[in-house]
Amino acid sequence: MSSATANGYPADLLALVEDYLEGLDFGVDHRAVRLVEAMRYSLLAGGKRIRPVLTLATARGRGADPVSVLPTAAALELIHTYSLIHDDLPAIDDDTLRRGRPTCHVAFGEDVAILAGDGLFAEAFNLVLRRQPGGCAAVTAALAEIAAATGVQGMVGGQYMDVAGEADADDDLRVLHALKTGRLIQAAVVCGALLSGAEDVEPYRAFAAELGLLFQIVDDILDETGAEDELGKSVGKDRALDKVTYVSRFGMEEAMRLSDESEARARELLGRLPGDTADLAAVTGFIHDRRR
Repeated sequence: MSSATANGYPADLLALVEDYLEGLDFGVDHRAVRLVEAMRYSLLAGGKRIRPVLTLATARGRGADPVSVLPTAAALELIHTYSLIHDDLPAIDDDTLRRGRPTCHVAFGEDVAILAGDGLFAEAFNLVLRRQPGGCAAVTAALAEIAAATGVQGMVGGQYMDVAGEADADDDLRVLHALKTGRLIQAAVVCGALLSGAEDVEPYRAFAAELGLLFQIVDDILDETGAEDELGKSVGKDRALDKVTYVSRFGMEEAMRLSDESEARARELLGRLPGDTADLAAVTGFIHDRRR
């Protein structure tokens, strides 16, 4: 049974992730202490850990022990954190606030921040390769999923489209966000399915793709309506940088309607998955309701 809390989030899965991340040892050499400090500064800054929680929730829904997929779940959070560090750099979004405190480059300098992101990305693959239990085929498939989700056909490609302003049409906007945001969310769910023995991951991929779209629409809404002290990051940045978002393209009212439609589609796709999907349903509701 799910142990989702009354506020709509699986608190026990979040606790598993936090404990695991806190216990990670990056092999501190005294000459690299400040680098590791910067990596941990950003990694342990809190948040809902949506990507690793999705991996654990998928595995548990299929009857697996969520602890069994913790290395891969944590790896996804390392990758997400690396992407935030690099996104916040002056050359990209030039943000000074992340998760309620100064961004990594503000706290440690741009040079250390770049290396901290690089380090987290490398350590993510190290985690899966060295610590993820399971058959070679399943672990290799999970690694391939992560690699694809983070490359040119995934997160990095989407980020390029964002900084280059390559979103002239509505379809472009959807593709941009499917790559930049949705692809890693998709990988989180698919990896949970792969590592818990799923033979057909396409239903999981379809659900997660829609969940990624929902996440981005809501994120665009919150960039206009959220409070900085609640979100822990700067608001109004997309408008200030003249970025195309669901709000700038469609208006606030339509963006909110699109988020409702996306949640409904995600729940319909969730209903096609086997096992106990209560945890995944709780995360879906949480992502949608962040805008309220």
